[in-house]
Amino acid sequence: MGLKWVDSQEIALDLIEQHPDVDPRQLRFAELMQWVLALERFDDDPGHCGERVLEAIQLAWMDEMD
Repeated sequence: MGLKWVDSQEIALDLIEQHPDVDPRQLRFAELMQWVLALERFDDDPGHCGERVLEAIQLAWMDEMD
């Protein structure tokens, strides 16, 4: 089963693995969305993504880094 937009914590962990040297605070949401869509395990409709979803992923990523 692939990752969905609601799986912000799991998505964040995959993004950390793919982009270990990136500070998520410096990412634009458009870039973050493209990175999520490019994840191998991600399988959801791009149309279901909004600013709140991306913000949740960004916050989960920042939490994991602290």
